[in-house]
Amino acid sequence: MEFNVSSAELLKALVDVSKAIPAKTTLTILENFLFVVKGNKLEITASDQELTLRTNVPVESVKEEGSIAVPARQMIDLFKALPDQPVNIHTTSDSSFECVWSNGNSALPFFPAEDFPEIKGAGAEAITITVPAGNLVDGISSTIYATADDEMRPAMNGIFFDIAPEATTLVASDSHKLICYTTDEVKSEAVASFILHKKPAGVLKAIVDKEAGDVTVTFDNATAVFTFGETMMVCRLVVGKYPRYRDVIPQNNANVLRIDRAQLLNTVRRVAVCANKASNHIKFELKPGQLEITAQDLGFATEAYEKLECDYSGADLVIGFKSSFLIEILGNMSCETVVLKFADARRAALIVPSEEEAESEKICGILMPIMVS
Repeated sequence: MEFNVSSAELLKALVDVSKAIPAKTTLTILENFLFVVKGNKLEITASDQELTLRTNVPVESVKEEGSIAVPARQMIDLFKALPDQPVNIHTTSDSSFECVWSNGNSALPFFPAEDFPEIKGAGAEAITITVPAGNLVDGISSTIYATADDEMRPAMNGIFFDIAPEATTLVASDSHKLICYTTDEVKSEAVASFILHKKPAGVLKAIVDKEAGDVTVTFDNATAVFTFGETMMVCRLVVGKYPRYRDVIPQNNANVLRIDRAQLLNTVRRVAVCANKASNHIKFELKPGQLEITAQDLGFATEAYEKLECDYSGADLVIGFKSSFLIEILGNMSCETVVLKFADARRAALIVPSEEEAESEKICGILMPIMVS
């Protein structure tokens, strides 16, 4: 194998696919990148057998095609330390290769490409949909923080893609909060769904360029393949049935608060400084035209209080929330005015953008209250 490649282009590809390199593994071959040179492209693959990333980099002066498995950590460390320049990579024996740059070179070992595990995609009965890259990144960003870490209910540890002919909804919940992101830019001829674990979802969020055009998603009941540009991600899906999330979305919460989202978010952050560090509890006291937010920690004799003018219509209400959950929801919305709808102090609050912004901000949050004294 011998070819020339831009060090900057190679480094970017290595860093992107390295997100699939396992931190610990008993299968040492997985600590390597699989390099395959064919034609004028270098195909780079990394895998932990649950998640696989593959991308292509243009190469020049290909004197010999071939495939080898190269050590991931050393390659990334080497190319991070190199300024942008052409680099010649070639094998020198049956077990080593060289990287040669303008004024130096390094020699590293490689392993047989045949030792690298075979990567299998979705089956013949797979469904394929097309998702605009911006919608995919926004949907994951809007929901991933609400996923759970629940060994007993693995379905809650991922994002549920609920695909229908008219629209697609991404859902995440940890039983305390539930977030839905809906887009009508993603449609399917038939109803379908899958659960994407939070790890590959986070990888997609990190490596997909929002301006990259469309992402092709092919999935069956066990595997999903995401293809965008020169990159492909293959991952195992979470097996299990997702709860009927639409049944828990409140429909008739009659007490309605409209308020500037940034103002409410900053107030909650300030008041929460004095909340109990273990519970993070804060209290809302709502009256027409007025919202009072309080927090206290009796153990450390700290308390905070702030009063806000607002548009509130409904009965007087006292309700408590875990401040960290509310901060997450408000912080991951981008609307200017947010609407909170309450039934009473014991039932879930619905958090949505104002009616004027609902079309551009297709997201809703549900937050369970806590009992306050």
